[in-house]
Amino acid sequence: MSIWSRISQAISVIGDSVSTFLAKISQPRSNPEMSIAFTIGVIALGAKMAKADGVVTGEEIVAFKQVFRVPERELSGVARVFNLAKQDVAGYDAYARQLARLFAQRPQVLEDVIDSLFHIAKADGAVHERELTYLESVAEIFGFTPRDFARIKARHLAPAKDDPYVILGIEAFASDDEVRKHYRRLVRDLHPDKHIAAGMPPEMINVATDRLARINAAYETVARERGL
Repeated sequence: MSIWSRISQAISVIGDSVSTFLAKISQPRSNPEMSIAFTIGVIALGAKMAKADGVVTGEEIVAFKQVFRVPERELSGVARVFNLAKQDVAGYDAYARQLARLFAQRPQVLEDVIDSLFHIAKADGAVHERELTYLESVAEIFGFTPRDFARIKARHLAPAKDDPYVILGIEAFASDDEVRKHYRRLVRDLHPDKHIAAGMPPEMINVATDRLARINAAYETVARERGL
């Protein structure tokens, strides 16, 4: 059974509150349950993200569908979760805290969430100030430092996007040895294989793969400049 079919089944017990549903499965016993909790949580945060600047645009809805390649037959169920989240009296912080607890030992998954939300935010051609504030707040709830957030943001927004040190999250004056060790730690901690082992949806594996490619490209630039 696909994750979307499982989510469709879960929708029948969600009721009118996504936050209440997530609280009930905040400690899943298996990878399928964890994957369901993760995906519904991201759908909910995506809905709040799309509404952060005061309006949900068609481009943002399209971007959401790009992040989650939902089969046509499952769109109505996912749309219900999306709409419930927009209407839910619970704030985005409730969803973020639940995901933070769920993936406390897997920060690379939480980083995937931020990357996905950036993709939605960029969909209409600009990241509104309120959207950026939203993203920064979610990242803080997830436990990311300001430097971590700057590194993630650098993969999506100019002008920092062109700075390989910002993308890597390390100071330009770091020693060669520090750069090598930092890069190896990033690759180890953020490798897509960890997502595969955890049973994450294919979409999140794609996000992780794209992120690793950006990190590799940044390191190659630094290594070339330093002659490493």
